[in-house]
Amino acid sequence: MKILIADDHALFRDYLSKYILTLKPESIILQLSDLAQSFKLLQKEKIDMFIFDIDMLGSNGVSDIKKIQSLSPETKIVVLSLTEDIHQIKKLLETDITGYIPRSTDLDILKNAFFQILQGNTYIPEFLKEAEPVCKTGQKFLTNRQSQVLDLIAEGKSNKQIAYEMGVSEATVKLHINALLRSLKVSNRTEAVITAQKIGLI
Repeated sequence: MKILIADDHALFRDYLSKYILTLKPESIILQLSDLAQSFKLLQKEKIDMFIFDIDMLGSNGVSDIKKIQSLSPETKIVVLSLTEDIHQIKKLLETDITGYIPRSTDLDILKNAFFQILQGNTYIPEFLKEAEPVCKTGQKFLTNRQSQVLDLIAEGKSNKQIAYEMGVSEATVKLHINALLRSLKVSNRTEAVITAQKIGLI
C-alpha cells in the first residue's frame, strides 16, 4: 500500500507515518507539506490512500476532495481538520471520503481511527454518529449530544465529569461544547445556560 500524507506539521507527519508502519509494515509512505505538490504526485503515481489536512494553506475544502477524486479515482481519502461544525463535516462526508478525523482528537482515538481505516473501514467520529437533530421547543435545534452536554453543563459538571458520564474523551466534549456555543450564539458556558433557560431548552 502506498500512502501519501500531506500536512504542514512535520512532527505530526512523522508520528503518523511511524504509527501506520506498525499496523502495515509493508506500506510505502510519502510525506509532503504542500497541497499543490500533492496534486502533482497524485497525477504521476498510484497512491492507495491520501491523508491530508484540509485546513492547510491554499486548501479549498470540498472542491479539493473532488479534485483529488478526479485526478486519482481509486485513491482513498482521509481528511484531517480543525473544524468542529457538524454541518460542514457532513458536507465533507457526502463526498464519499474514507474518513474524517478532527485534529483535536486525543491520541487513543486517533490510533483507533487509523486502525479502522487501514482495516478497510470508513471512520466517522462518534459525536457525528450520534448527531441526530432534536428540538425541544421548536425555537432552537441541537443534536442529541449537544443537548446532553447542555444539561450536564447546567448541572455544573466539569469537562472531565461530562466526559466520564457520556463515556467519551474530554476532546470530544470540547467539540460538543464549541458546537453548542455556536448554535446558541454565546461565548461561554454560563451564557449558554442562561440563553438556554430563556428559550426553554433547559
